[in-house]
Amino acid sequence: MANIEKSKPEFVTRDGIIVDADYVQWLSDVKKRFRESQARATVKVNTEMLEFYWSIGRDLVTLRAESRWGAGVVKQFALDMRETFPDSTGFSFSNVKYMKQWYSFYNEHVIKSQRPVGLLEEDENEKSQRPIGFLEMPEFFSHIPWGQHIDIVSRCKTLDEALFYAHQVADFGLSRPALNEKIDTQLYQAQGAALSNFDNTLPAEQIQLTQQLFKDPYHFEFLSLKQGYDEKDLEEALVKNITNFLLELGQGFAYVGRQMELRVDDETVFFPDLIFYHIPQKRYVIIELKAVKFMPEFAGKLNFYVTAADKLLRGEGDNPSVGLVICKTAKSTVVEWSLQDIQKPLGVATYQLKQVVERTVLELKQHKDEK
Repeated sequence: MANIEKSKPEFVTRDGIIVDADYVQWLSDVKKRFRESQARATVKVNTEMLEFYWSIGRDLVTLRAESRWGAGVVKQFALDMRETFPDSTGFSFSNVKYMKQWYSFYNEHVIKSQRPVGLLEEDENEKSQRPIGFLEMPEFFSHIPWGQHIDIVSRCKTLDEALFYAHQVADFGLSRPALNEKIDTQLYQAQGAALSNFDNTLPAEQIQLTQQLFKDPYHFEFLSLKQGYDEKDLEEALVKNITNFLLELGQGFAYVGRQMELRVDDETVFFPDLIFYHIPQKRYVIIELKAVKFMPEFAGKLNFYVTAADKLLRGEGDNPSVGLVICKTAKSTVVEWSLQDIQKPLGVATYQLKQVVERTVLELKQHKDEK
């Protein structure tokens, strides 16, 4: 047996090493690999658990468990599993009910819709071996925590709505509170709901994708504005809360500038409210804010700003710039007529906010005196 040299007791310090650029780079690479391995391990554990939950829900549905064994079968199953696996926290009665609800929701909606909508990820060689109605768990579901899955099937009414929020969680890593906030504000219904003239001003292959850039309404509840605020107040508040504003605009928006000076000549100068760049779609987005109802003249001015963006900002490889008026209210007929003959792609949406009325000491005193 080989002699193993015993190390002497010592404090571990950083001495005795030459820290050069190669070591720093190697250390950085190792840290990156470790973080990636941690992420993969988390996803793997989550995937295994979700696939198991999916299989339990599938069994309860496809075996027609309640018809076969009685209405109390889910309770009995939960009790039996907890008795065998007392250290597991996943077999409460409510959690097993959610397993069944989770699978049932997608299975029933896929059958009703008579379309796979990317949900049935079947291997052609295995199709003949699977029972009718067998539904595989979509791969991207593994990137969604179980709690978010529960909220989605509990609160969504249609398959498209559920898949929309599922992709929001998978793509953007939404927490449960963030997911429920988006459901509360009806993001699915609002997405792409802004009125526009894209059908007449954009290439056919860009219309639907560009329409998804805008929604209606925009929720500015993160702002605190005095009663009687104007457009300048609204603009300043949004810029001060630019992070929240970007989150409300949606994924992919980059802030370019506010009130950028647009000089046509020495005597003609304009100041567009806000300019953004949408990175995935490679296009500039010019936003005009209005604290009043939509008026036809808003479209003409925004059309001018979008033209200027195309001529002065748009680079090689960029798609056509688009404009958006965000106003307090808008009548659909007025918007449609206003955009009908506009040559540039424009949209119109409204906003909602939680208005804070600031009382002065005098007002409070007067109120007290009146009592």
